[in-house]
Amino acid sequence: MPAQQKKLLFCTAGVLSLACALGTAAAVGSQLWVRGTTLCSTGALLVNASGAELHKFIGDIQYGLFSGQRVRQCGLGGRPVQFSFFPDLLRIIPASIHISVILFCMVLIVFALVGAGFFMFNAFGSPYETLHGPVGLYLWSFISCSCGCLIMILFSSEVKIHHLSEKIANFKEGTFTFKTHSEQFANSFWTILVCSLVHFLNALLIRFAGFEFPFSKPKDSGTITGAVDLMY
Repeated sequence: MPAQQKKLLFCTAGVLSLACALGTAAAVGSQLWVRGTTLCSTGALLVNASGAELHKFIGDIQYGLFSGQRVRQCGLGGRPVQFSFFPDLLRIIPASIHISVILFCMVLIVFALVGAGFFMFNAFGSPYETLHGPVGLYLWSFISCSCGCLIMILFSSEVKIHHLSEKIANFKEGTFTFKTHSEQFANSFWTILVCSLVHFLNALLIRFAGFEFPFSKPKDSGTITGAVDLMY
């Protein structure tokens, strides 16, 4: 492939990596990881609410990795409640999983920035070390993509398996019991998915530029030439 096309591919991959780093950093500080609604089941049972009356007992909830907000709805109007994970909710959430998600987000940002720097270096400079060359580019892209996948897996398990929304809704609630009525992942979660796909795309761009995958051995032509020599 001509040098100009390789520079264009590396510049594109570098810009994409930089955009992923910025997008992940914005997602970490955002409250738009999960959106949903919670049902005040105690209040609904007390008045035997059904149909249209049930909406008076359904409140909203949204949260991210550090904080969130929910609207407590028990039939007498909504009351917004702000909450933070640190240190308020550490006793009721799976803290090890939650902290792991944050750490992997930090690692993803760091390696996305490192990958962007090395992509630009390979576009406008001459690779002089293995980690500066194609093997390093594959390495940074693989680590970033893996971190993105781990973030989604861990956070999904925290929300779905450990019922994170329900635990947050029932925090410091002595009289009323809340149940998750609906929940879906919001923009910041899907940003991590897009970033993971972008890093995978970057690896394909490196391959498209003409670089072999790491640890791929070229075909050994010695056996063929040896067989030909024996013929003469």
